[in-house]
Amino acid sequence: MRPWATPPKYDISEQSLEEIFSDTLTDTTCTYLNEEREIHVATEMCVQYLESVTDSIVIRNNDLEPVGIIGGYDLLNHLRINPTRDAQYETKVKEIMLKNFLVTDKTMLFGDLMEKWAKSRRAFAIIPNSFQGYSPISARKLLDVGIRCKTNTRISSMPKKNIVTFQPDNTLGEIIDLMFENKTRKLVLEYSNQYISDRIILKEISKLLKFHPGVEDFLEIPVNQIKLEDIETVKKDLTLNHLCEKMYQMEHPYVIYKDISITPWDICNALMSERLAESYELQYEKMFCPHCNKEIEMNEVEN
Repeated sequence: MRPWATPPKYDISEQSLEEIFSDTLTDTTCTYLNEEREIHVATEMCVQYLESVTDSIVIRNNDLEPVGIIGGYDLLNHLRINPTRDAQYETKVKEIMLKNFLVTDKTMLFGDLMEKWAKSRRAFAIIPNSFQGYSPISARKLLDVGIRCKTNTRISSMPKKNIVTFQPDNTLGEIIDLMFENKTRKLVLEYSNQYISDRIILKEISKLLKFHPGVEDFLEIPVNQIKLEDIETVKKDLTLNHLCEKMYQMEHPYVIYKDISITPWDICNALMSERLAESYELQYEKMFCPHCNKEIEMNEVEN
């Protein structure tokens, strides 16, 4: 191939996990918890790992076999039914874990993975690795794929979602109900740039368990007593790959551009209509014509 020719591109949805991730597919290992451990342990672990390293804890039996997963959805759903302190210490994770979880392999196409994630509403899967264990695949991990896209897609072209808001006088129980009713993990405080998520709620529960033994019904806690987090506001209409770079560097990726909110799951949906560039195409934003030595922009070549 001539060095100035447009490099080939490949639809991400039609590529296998091995092809889109290359040698990074199994570069991390799952976070594990024994099925006999109590809910409060899973709560503490999810505070550390949700939306950052991984998005679910893998539950194993005594033979070290994965038998389920547990994440923010499972813990908040249990909290809605059993909002007491005792339930955190007396309930085992095996009683509330998701047993029907996705175990995939390197040959699965990204499009097929997205189809399964959309049906289950759980953007998480595990894949066997060379360490005789498993590695996680989450929506956040797909940010790395987005970085390697050669695309003209910008934030402004991404679908707008209804941003669900809450009031400062809501209780924690009302907040959790709003999350389940609207099928969202994040709510924005009305007329502000602050939000609450399942991870932030679990962080508050963990703190109450340690330092406030007098609190019994967690659902009655006023949300104005919970420390919220600021939303990262993007002022420029970034391309998809530059947006992924920004979100990849965030500990808990969540940004808003004007009236468009973006989470890693939105990036996954956007990748379904994108193509993956060759590595050398990403290295060279500009090329030179071999005849006249004129500098050529890559998007000019493509158009």
